[in-house]
Amino acid sequence: MQAVSIVGYKKSGKTTLTAKLADALEARGKRVAIAKFTHHGLDKEGTDTATFAGQNRTVIGLGPEEAAVFWGEKKYLIDLLPLVQADILLVEGGKDLTWLPRILCLNSASEAEDLDRGLALATYGDVAAPYLKSYREETLEKLAALVEERAFMLPGLDCGACDAEDCAAIARRIVKGKGSPADCKSVDDHGFHITVNGSPIGLNPFVARIVRSSIQGMLKELKGYSPGEVTITFKD
Repeated sequence: MQAVSIVGYKKSGKTTLTAKLADALEARGKRVAIAKFTHHGLDKEGTDTATFAGQNRTVIGLGPEEAAVFWGEKKYLIDLLPLVQADILLVEGGKDLTWLPRILCLNSASEAEDLDRGLALATYGDVAAPYLKSYREETLEKLAALVEERAFMLPGLDCGACDAEDCAAIARRIVKGKGSPADCKSVDDHGFHITVNGSPIGLNPFVARIVRSSIQGMLKELKGYSPGEVTITFKD
């Protein structure tokens, strides 16, 4: 799954761009998921969800055309991604997320340096940064094409398995065109990888070696086992 975040300060147009970009990408045949960061509580007031919800309690809502899960504790975006089935994830907000690129929505050009952090692909709206590509509503289709081409998502483990200091350093290289997501060693290291619903799960190489060795050890005791490519499929 590819991903890009839409960042900016209050009333900069993040929500408007996220909605329009989602429509444009879906028109290009992509499945889109949206994650929104908010400083306010999630809107459940006056619903049965609010009645059921409580600290340390998980509430699942099932409707005829939609479903939702509310946890009674803080969760991090990276931990929820295995539940998401999409081609492209648009994240509204999340200025502190350093494992994916971003589009900037600016109220003034002076905000660009603080919001960029070496991860910005472009700006959107009437205010632009001189060193970044700029898009407006009339060029939204071109922005959708840019996202489709250059969006990416790293596991965010900061495991130290590669030569980079952390995932943010790899992400900055990719944004600058000097690296690729394949530089990350936690997704497919030494021929071992795990996917959930088609999405790769990041594994610290040390953990990956333990899991791989454990599986190999068990399989070697089974009749019919021989070295080669092994496929194990199950539904949880």
